[in-house]
Amino acid sequence: MSRIALTGTPGTGKTTVSEIVAEQLSMDVIHLNDAIREADLFTERDVERDSLVADIDAVESWLAEREATGGDDSEGDTLVESHLSHLLDVERVIVLRCHPDDLKPRLRERGESEASIAENAESEALDVILAEAVERHGTDSVWEIDTTDRSPEAVASDVAAAIEGDIEPRVGVVDFVEYL
Repeated sequence: MSRIALTGTPGTGKTTVSEIVAEQLSMDVIHLNDAIREADLFTERDVERDSLVADIDAVESWLAEREATGGDDSEGDTLVESHLSHLLDVERVIVLRCHPDDLKPRLRERGESEASIAENAESEALDVILAEAVERHGTDSVWEIDTTDRSPEAVASDVAAAIEGDIEPRVGVVDFVEYL
């Protein structure tokens, strides 16, 4: 059994794609942001950003305990979905990317503040999550997938191929720097 991170800037399609992939591959999915909130796996509330500051060590312990006690429903791989999942000990990291101009309306639909929208769009243009994933896990364990103008099913197909080892790791295939 292995842990696979499905990560990316908020609004790139992680939650939707994770559900499709889980059904296709009969995988367990952990929606990490929900777990952090529900199991109190955070150190503080960031009032300015209206978010929780995750305690990554507590998250790792929670995941290890869950795995040890059979807390997941599958005996295969577990997909950990969150903009933070690449910070965990995982075997593979799949980073979903989306052009900032497409990301902004998605975040507005979710009710994000304009400050949060601007911060996330800039982070996406600067490859922040991709860079963190590569720094922590190396290029041989990271798959970058562009979701811009693609259906969730098409993206899920690429994610499934990465999980099953049908496509090679790929980093640096998406470039949104012109947004800046």
